Amino acid sequence: MATVSRRLTQRPHLDVPKREARELLNDWRAARPDALDRIRRRHPKFQSANDAALKAATFRLSDAQLVIAREYGFANWAQMKERINANPIAKALDTAIRADDCKTVVQLLRTSPKLLDVPVRSGNWGPPMSHAANLGRLEIIKAIAALGAKDFQHAFDRALLQGQIECARWLLDHGGTLTPGIVMGVCETLDADGLQFLADANAPFTDQHGNRLAPLALALGTYARNPDGKHAMLDIFARCGYELPETPIMAFHRGQVDRLKDYLHRDPGLVERRFSLQEIYPPDLGFVGEMEGMCGTPLDGTTLLHLAIDFDEQEIFDLLLAHGADVNARATVDATGFGGHTPLFNAIVSCSYENGRQRDAAMTKALLARGASPTLRASLRKFLDWIETPRWHEARDVTPAEWGHQFPRKEPVNVEALRLLD
Repeated sequence: MATVSRRLTQRPHLDVPKREARELLNDWRAARPDALDRIRRRHPKFQSANDAALKAATFRLSDAQLVIAREYGFANWAQMKERINANPIAKALDTAIRADDCKTVVQLLRTSPKLLDVPVRSGNWGPPMSHAANLGRLEIIKAIAALGAKDFQHAFDRALLQGQIECARWLLDHGGTLTPGIVMGVCETLDADGLQFLADANAPFTDQHGNRLAPLALALGTYARNPDGKHAMLDIFARCGYELPETPIMAFHRGQVDRLKDYLHRDPGLVERRFSLQEIYPPDLGFVGEMEGMCGTPLDGTTLLHLAIDFDEQEIFDLLLAHGADVNARATVDATGFGGHTPLFNAIVSCSYENGRQRDAAMTKALLARGASPTLRASLRKFLDWIETPRWHEARDVTPAEWGHQFPRKEPVNVEALRLLD
């Protein structure tokens, strides 16, 4: 199911979400499948309704407005309207919090106390106290709490998500709770310090539904790239009683270079093996559906060299090249003709650029130095989620550079690597 996520512009106007709500209402009347999915995703009254029930339901403009407000990250339409009307003050609050200007923050909130409960930037970042928690502004958190802020739990969640452990500790002592699912934020961002903090606090290692494997699956499958953090987190999971399989792919995930060397010594063909998504993200470790990250080149049917690039595993990347990994190895081509991309495609568009450390395109340079061809072509298909209009992106018979130039999201496109190919 697609997730539509929107952001207010720098100068938001209520006319835009009003128009979007009317469009959603018209799409519901036309029974468009994507509109029905969006309604189920965001409207609590229709979460379990099938298509037939949703088509026959009473769905008013006010319901469409609720869906749109939640797509913008607000609890309801009134909260979003309040935020848009107070945009200049909200922007001033954002500036003051980022500048760690506690005095100005207090003055602004005393002038506009309604903003204590309204997201400053987005629903994810939350109201002023949560907004400050994202940025590690502990003194501002304390001052906003003294003004009567109530979003302790959300602020606690955000502090953990962003690795602001000192803030998280204070918020836990003043209203935050160790609820089921609290561990998911640190797993999303691969924050090992946060995970250890929660382990020491005896927090439940489950999602909000009590699923014990969900945190592990998220840590393995998140879009974030932080190899050292990921390795440390998997060690914490192992110490907390999780059984991690003894396989080459788990040695890869854990960054166990020596163990991976042993696997390569015992099975030299491993360096050319193609791994399916089910092998990369094993269902018995909690994965449900397909895990492809949010923004990288497809991983299904790729080699360890493709994976080392996407997961930002420099030491493993070097190891594989030393063992003769084919820099022009093609991924498996599926029944519809998509696939066949070489590691260079992953170096051009990957999570490791947006969230990792490949700003200098070191892996791209190493591939080219060993004969990687920038002219080999492939056809790729990638579902783009967490954009305003989630959709499939298809690129047929493209070179790695063309793949990068045509990719709809610019954040994961490695500019320096693309420059080398151009």
